[in-house]
Amino acid sequence: MEYFPAPLEKLTEQFARLPGIGGKTAQRLAFYVLRLPEEEAQEFADAIMDAKRSVTLCPVCRNLSAGGLCPICAAPKRDSSVICVVADPRDVAAMERAREYHGHYHVLHGVLSPMNHVGPDDLQIKPLLDRVAKGGVEEVIMATNPDTEGETTALYIARLLKPFGVKVTRLAYGIPVGGHLEFADDATLMRALEGRQEL
Repeated sequence: MEYFPAPLEKLTEQFARLPGIGGKTAQRLAFYVLRLPEEEAQEFADAIMDAKRSVTLCPVCRNLSAGGLCPICAAPKRDSSVICVVADPRDVAAMERAREYHGHYHVLHGVLSPMNHVGPDDLQIKPLLDRVAKGGVEEVIMATNPDTEGETTALYIARLLKPFGVKVTRLAYGIPVGGHLEFADDATLMRALEGRQEL
């Protein structure tokens, strides 16, 4: 039985379709939108439609762009000889927050996942190979997550890049800064030992 008018129920259902939004949160968001003044509600709706219409993929790195090159590919001071491969546009934002990386990116828009029917043709791998084939790239950094799918994707792409003679590296991982050894799992400790550096 529906407790609210059909348009409100439909709005709640749409919010519930968003990742990480449960039924109660969806309902709270729907009520919040209803309380907005009409101009603000229209601005909210316009922002959604404008983003949907105007956000595209950068023709070079496949990151999100407002048409044409993304700001990183358009920046002349970035090091074009290094490409950092990430799974998702949000990973670019995470890398940029560290303010340590000054090269270019390539966004795959996912990782290989046979269980979810995601294969190589579903990812932006071919544009990466085309970029490397043009020359000028000396290193490709694989920055996919250190889980099964991320590792599989990194190894698959590394194998494809081997004939081009570029250096393929993987982000180091292990014990997080501020972490304690007693709380680290066996796989994390093993990776930390493998990736140890001389002081």
